[in-house]
Formats: sequence, structure tokens, C-alpha cells
Amino acid sequence: MKPKLALFVFVDACGWEIIKDSQFARGHAPVRRKLRSVFGYSSACIPSILSGRWPVEHRNWCYFVYDPVHSPFRILRHLRWLPRALTSRRIFRHRLSRLLKVHLKFRGYFDLYNIPFKYISLFDFSEKKNPLQPGGLNRGPNIFDHMRETGVSWHVSDPKLAERANLDGLLADIGAESIDFGFLYWPDLDGILHRVGNASPEVPAKLQAYEPWLDELMATARKHYADVQLTIFSDHGMANCDQLLDLRSRIEELGLKMGVDFAVVYDSTMARFWFFNERARDLVARCLDGVPEGRIMRDTELEELGTLFPDRHFGEMIFLVGEGVLIVPSHMGERPIRAMHGYHPDAPHSYASLLTNYSAIPEDVTAIPHVYGLMVEQAEGAAVANRAGVAVLS
Repeated sequence: MKPKLALFVFVDACGWEIIKDSQFARGHAPVRRKLRSVFGYSSACIPSILSGRWPVEHRNWCYFVYDPVHSPFRILRHLRWLPRALTSRRIFRHRLSRLLKVHLKFRGYFDLYNIPFKYISLFDFSEKKNPLQPGGLNRGPNIFDHMRETGVSWHVSDPKLAERANLDGLLADIGAESIDFGFLYWPDLDGILHRVGNASPEVPAKLQAYEPWLDELMATARKHYADVQLTIFSDHGMANCDQLLDLRSRIEELGLKMGVDFAVVYDSTMARFWFFNERARDLVARCLDGVPEGRIMRDTELEELGTLFPDRHFGEMIFLVGEGVLIVPSHMGERPIRAMHGYHPDAPHSYASLLTNYSAIPEDVTAIPHVYGLMVEQAEGAAVANRAGVAVLS
């Protein structure tokens, strides 16, 4: 039996509003805290958790950026002649994305989503590497770079595998007593919430389904390690979408030409604009000022949120909608979904959660990038104890 193991279980979209009154994992992780999320989507939240830094520092924020010079999608322009009845179908986009990911040798998450093939060559994709591996961020190190440098032995989930398969992989390494740190990723709750919303009985049912897996994980860990520190955490919450906004139609009414006057990515909760003349900038700004469902983000606010990029790589003007509003149709999809994240971090359903059996959580752990410091502290403590062969009780 080894002295110590640090376990971190990442349950995607398990927000504070979802679990604050729930019995989920209370037997294993009774210490519970609300965490402020990061402005953006999982493409921003996960790198911030893994690095302890904000998007402007690690340079992972939104997926698509205007960059025709470096666009890897020029070959797809030929598909613009195909009927939209085909090219807008989710199954077509999904299968093409899988093929293209292999062809382009992308290692992270990749999806073409719903950007028209007429414009796809205007854009680059920002996550070409796997954030869950060393060297996986666009700028700077992540937790796995740190562990490799400090000699910590770790296990990390493979996002391509199912949740149960990833649990089995971690259990095998625990049984072999070969690791100091385990990072387990369970993403399925996020998909359920998008589909059914946060008030559906499917949500507590999914959380309940995790309970026996947590029992199995902790039972196995305690057979092989004298002290097991467990932390369950999320990246964001999820808000029901009760109001739909067709922002694209309002911008199209301005008579501006995409790729000539401006470029835009319509995400699910924000629109990001680049401008090629002042007339376009002025027309779009005046149009957005008349949209009550959202607002243009000020630079001072973007800076406070760690998302003001000096080169405006991710957009020169950011328009954010209020919680519960869904931009649809968008470049993420043609049809509504029941719930979404990516609102302002201070919106009630944006808050993430932290659940642990470790009582000495510092008071300044208040936002998801602070999870990084906990991982470093506990992983290094486990590695030191395991090398010495002496149990260190928390």
C-alpha cells in the first residue's frame, strides 16, 4: 500500500445551482464550495483549470477566429455548392469533422459546427492540441507539463473514450499503485443538460448514476493508498434557454458583405466581430445597441475577466447576450437547444462547483483557475509521500 493519492474528478457542467442542495457525492466529498467560472465556453474553462491562468495568458478562448491566411479549411470551399439541406445536417457535419480532424492532425476537440462553407476559409480553429496532455495549450505550460518536470506520476482520461472506460483505466493504474495523481473526466452531464435543461429529472438521475462509480473509485483507492484526497469539480453551470435571438438576420439587414466589410462568428451566447472599414464598425455597433437581449462588452470588463486580447485575435467587438438567451440560428447550430453556458461569469447559473474531502481548502480558492493550485499542492504532496514511503495524513 502506498501512502497517498490525489484524485480529481471533473464532472463537466455540474454547476453550483445544480448541486448546491443535492446529496450528490456528500458521503465522499462533504466540503463544498461555489466557484466563479471563466468567461467563455469549455474551450476557455478547461485550459484555465489546467494552467491556473486566464484566457488572455494561455490564449485558448473561443474556437473559430478570423484568420484567412492561416485557415486550414480552404479545401472545404468547394462544398459551398452543395445544397444546405445536406450541409446543414448535423450528421453530415459530424462525420466530416471526424475525417478532417484526422487529415489536419488536430489533437484536441474539433467540430466544424455550422459555419457556412462559403465562409469557412476565412477562419482558423484555435484548439489544435489536446489540453489534457503536456504541451497542450496555445501558450505556456499546463498541469501535465508541471508534473512531468517535477516527477509526479499521473493518470489522465482520454476524451475519446466513454466515461466508464476512463474510470476503468484509472482503476487499473490505482490497482497497480503506479500513480500519485489521477485526473478523471466525465463529460456526459454537459450533453444531457444541453438537451433537456437543468430542471429535467434526467439530471439528478445522471448524478445518481455516478454515485456507485464514486463508491468503486474510493473503495479501490483506499485498498492501495493510505490517504486518498478526492476533489470533484466542474468548469461551469448551465442555464435554461427560454428566449431565442435571431441576431444574424438583424446584421444581414445592414447590407454589409461578409469577408469584405466585416467578419463575424455567431457563437451560442455571443457574437464576435472583426471590421475592415469604419462604416461597418459604426453600423454594427448601432445595430447591437438596439438589441435589448444583450450588450457590447467594454474593454475594461473584458480585461477584468481575463479576455481582453491586445491583438483582438478572438474579435474586435464582443456582443454578449443575457442569461437564458440563445443566439439561433448561429454558427454553432441551426436549431434551438434547451440549455446553454457561456454567459457572464456572474450570471447565477454560470457558477461552477468544488466538492472535496480535503478540509484545508484555502479561502482564496474562489474561481476555477484556482483548482490548478490545489492539483499542484496535492499531487506534489502525494509524490513526496510515495517516494518516501511514509503515509502523510491530511
